[in-house]
Amino acid sequence: MSEDLLRIGNCSGFYGDKLSAAKEMVDGGPVDVLTGDYLAELTMAILYSQKIQKGPKTGYVGTFLKQLADVADTCSKKNIKIVTNAGGLNPYSMTEETLKILETLGLELNVAYITGDDLLPQIDELTKKGEKFINLDTGKKFINQDTTLLSANAYLGCWGIKKALDEGADIVICPRVTDAALVMGPAAWKYNWSPHDYDKLAGALAAGHIIECGAQATGGNYSFFKEVPTFRNIGYPIAEINEDGSFYITKHKNTGGLVSKGTVTAQLLYEISSPKYLNPDVSAHFDSLAIEDVEENRVYVTNHKGSPPPETLKVCMNLAGGFKNSMELIVTGLDIEEKAETFIEELFYSLGGKEKYDEVSVQLLRTDKINATTNEEAMATLKISVKSKDQTLTGRIFSAKVVELGLANYPGWTVQSDIKAGNPFIDYWPSTIQRNLVKEIVHINEREIEIEHNDYEPETNHQPHQDQIEKINGDMDEIALGRIYGTRSGDKGGCANVGVWAKDHESYKHLFHYLTVEKLKELLPDMSDYKIDRYELPNILSLNFVIRGLLGNGVSSNDRKDGQAKSLGEYLGSKIIECPKTIINSHYEIR
Repeated sequence: MSEDLLRIGNCSGFYGDKLSAAKEMVDGGPVDVLTGDYLAELTMAILYSQKIQKGPKTGYVGTFLKQLADVADTCSKKNIKIVTNAGGLNPYSMTEETLKILETLGLELNVAYITGDDLLPQIDELTKKGEKFINLDTGKKFINQDTTLLSANAYLGCWGIKKALDEGADIVICPRVTDAALVMGPAAWKYNWSPHDYDKLAGALAAGHIIECGAQATGGNYSFFKEVPTFRNIGYPIAEINEDGSFYITKHKNTGGLVSKGTVTAQLLYEISSPKYLNPDVSAHFDSLAIEDVEENRVYVTNHKGSPPPETLKVCMNLAGGFKNSMELIVTGLDIEEKAETFIEELFYSLGGKEKYDEVSVQLLRTDKINATTNEEAMATLKISVKSKDQTLTGRIFSAKVVELGLANYPGWTVQSDIKAGNPFIDYWPSTIQRNLVKEIVHINEREIEIEHNDYEPETNHQPHQDQIEKINGDMDEIALGRIYGTRSGDKGGCANVGVWAKDHESYKHLFHYLTVEKLKELLPDMSDYKIDRYELPNILSLNFVIRGLLGNGVSSNDRKDGQAKSLGEYLGSKIIECPKTIINSHYEIR
């Protein structure tokens, strides 16, 4: 291991990411720690379904085991630590399978696993102790008797990981820890940080947040994708962390993709709300960060500021929502809205009325054009979705009734969906719990080590200095927002965020004054009915907007075409805005 910094490479950003990335990371150049991040709110629900279907010994991310078999020998020879949250709902069973793989390979590596996040068996007891599990998005109180709770997992922090590494672990298998904890734990271990090293921890948190989604930090899903030299053999991100918490983001040489101030800024804005980024171990203040290009594919991040964490831990709860079904039809040519109304009226008459369902969603997606040059350009999509606790109502009878009207309704009737049964959906319920009610245990060498609860100072009110942003005057012209500004969007439970950043100070001055909440609603009229909060991050020339309630009760339950809001930023980028000619001209000179 290098004495001057800690190199942490992340080989996975989600369950289903590139399998070969782990081997490419450990073979491609020096790393001290290999991390794999596989969990999201929806992933926990998927793993629950896995346990129901395949038995109680499942509930973990099986693809990690395939990657482990490919890299374990190399990691052993190079003394590369492995830290992953692939344990999911069953870190014990994953540990058993890991040990089998190591035995087959003839390797003697020390494996630790962590428990304590699973609150499901304790929910009734915890509610009796006064925990209300208030929904962070809606403010509603959780009542266990009114629903079926599928999973409930507290987000653990980094100290269990540090303890496992302190005890000699070569592989640490985690349950639901925060994504950034996979980086913070090794950094705290390497430099023996204390729980009160807030600034240092905040730096590691920012590093973890940047690399947690894999190739999104190295050019993937990047607004200015034309700047990426190639997406072939894209390199996955590496965080090189210094003892003071500052860090570099890079990738292995001779790999595709791009690491730049822009790609790092984009990922920093991904799936955040307030610039005060809460974590079990520290509150990091992203509005204090400074980002700079230092070499080709190497970015330096510093000025990291931290303050005490909240007294609570976030909890991911997944509830059985019922059953849903959707059908999509094509509506073409003239009188699109009238045709759709005619169909909807007749469909629900045949089904006994909309009131039979818990929820009905009708979306007419107007992608059609007047006087189209192709048949497809004259088409709109009619999406009809129904939800009910009664599986029969959302099953084949719904799909069949849609199809029955094929020869008996509007002209040009065309269906895009097959007759299908209704599928169960899951409601996401984000909440919190007092940290002293969560018992985190590290299991290593047949020992159980409880992680002590740290005493934290009261949260401080961090107010970064913000210079007054002057308004740019001058001649204006129209241009698509995405020609000047970068965007990155994603889901935050039932909410969505869209970050917007500028490449230079002059562009940011205009963005700051132009893109208000009111202007955003004007540009995106389908967002106008939602509460939207704007946050400012002037140090990184960025704004962040959080659209409250856009995604309903989470990815599984909402009926949006893009249920995770991944395309929201590009939608905004396509909108025509007014921009000073000086800015437009300077950007096109650069490009």
